[in-house]
Amino acid sequence: MDFTLSDEQLMFADTTRTLLGDTCTPEHWRKMMEQDVAFDAARWATLAENGFTVLMLPENAGGLGLAELDMALIAVEAGYVALPEPLTESAGVAMPMLAALAPDHSLLADPKAIVAIAPAINPVVAYADQAAAILIERGGRTFLAQREDVTLVAAPTIDPLRRVFRLEWESTRAEDLGPADWGLAQDRAALFAAAQGLGLAQRSVDLAVAYAKERTQFGKPIGSYQAVKHHLSSAQVAIEFARPVVLAAAAGIGAQDTYSRARVSHAKLVALEAADQAARAAIQVHGGMGYSWEVDVHLFLKRTLALTGAWGTPAHHRGRVAARLLSRPTGPDQTFAREAANA
Repeated sequence: MDFTLSDEQLMFADTTRTLLGDTCTPEHWRKMMEQDVAFDAARWATLAENGFTVLMLPENAGGLGLAELDMALIAVEAGYVALPEPLTESAGVAMPMLAALAPDHSLLADPKAIVAIAPAINPVVAYADQAAAILIERGGRTFLAQREDVTLVAAPTIDPLRRVFRLEWESTRAEDLGPADWGLAQDRAALFAAAQGLGLAQRSVDLAVAYAKERTQFGKPIGSYQAVKHHLSSAQVAIEFARPVVLAAAAGIGAQDTYSRARVSHAKLVALEAADQAARAAIQVHGGMGYSWEVDVHLFLKRTLALTGAWGTPAHHRGRVAARLLSRPTGPDQTFAREAANA
């Protein structure tokens, strides 16, 4: 299997890196937290104007028709800046699902529209307060509820820039869109959470490396000491081992079989474990001040913890990996197996 990224994919990733790098900085986060907001309308408008919110919509719905691998590359960059807005959740999961269920829905015509998603696997809904509507799973069916027709109850969250809510709603006040493939939607969400984990992890390491070059002790930078080098090297190794797992899961997610589901779960586990390791190492490199509000790395740890529990707990995903290992052949020849060809 060829995992070489195309020039177009690399261009999208580079464009995302530039755009988000200019508009989503620690100064932006702190200003938002001072104002007690978790959504920047101007930044979302910029993302919409540049086509990021319609990347995975089919072309007949006004989108670009790109695949999960393309969105995963963008999710990495969103993770690198701890993007507060629901780019992957709305544009990568909810909108494509809505397009599959109701291809003529008016929300699809508005690039700035946000649709939140509430699968049964998640006890809370992220970004529901910013959504025009919410896709809700109940009894194997999908309901679309307008924001004004549900009651949102704020739930506690460790991440101040990723607000979550419990829903109170009635099916009689929602549009019944019929049965839907919630397995694909949940796998997409887990995959994009994993991709964000790669970005979170890399940003944590980069912050720690920059600090280790500047902070001196006993007359030389602390980055010259082996104890610091080993912490950061181990974190970087974890990132590099997780990266191909995420790309493989993104490339094969469409198969929707035991193998592809296990790859998505594997990706979520290893990418967010790498992000956790990197953030904790970065905090340790910063010393006592690493735990303070003034140091930016705590935001990356908080986003990591929030995503670790979303779209299936680690126990849930370990169970899916175990199901694949215990019920299907293993070995080098089975690395990229598919049920259709390897039953």
